[in-house]
Amino acid sequence: MSLTPGADLMAGPPPTHLPVDPAAELLASGVSAADVVRRLPASPLAWATFAQEARDAGADDVTVYAYSRVGYHRSLDLLRRNGWKGNGPVPWEHEPNRGFLRSLALLALAARAIGETEEWDRCSGFLRDSSPTAADELL
Repeated sequence: MSLTPGADLMAGPPPTHLPVDPAAELLASGVSAADVVRRLPASPLAWATFAQEARDAGADDVTVYAYSRVGYHRSLDLLRRNGWKGNGPVPWEHEPNRGFLRSLALLALAARAIGETEEWDRCSGFLRDSSPTAADELL
């Protein structure tokens, strides 16, 4: 194993910065979240918005759980395609990361609402590890 002189051996992975989600423009122009999900089913932002709208409209917690879980899994795919190795910061301050962070927060909240304590613990911890700012903002 070769070590670079002066390398910080305790440094973690670099922050992940996702690319701009094309759903952002559609949602901002007034296209409904359901229609954006139909057009861009791989979009974490579309699924997070869909889940949030369902939650705000009083949908059953299981429905919110399902929508946010899809957003979470689509997010993991996108994170991996963009160099994420399973851990490390995903900053809230980088706007395109917010679809992932919102999906994860909504999944955590819906898990808690349906009594899925282990998933609440895992997801809320994952959110805090990814972005303490997002955890403070969303939980």
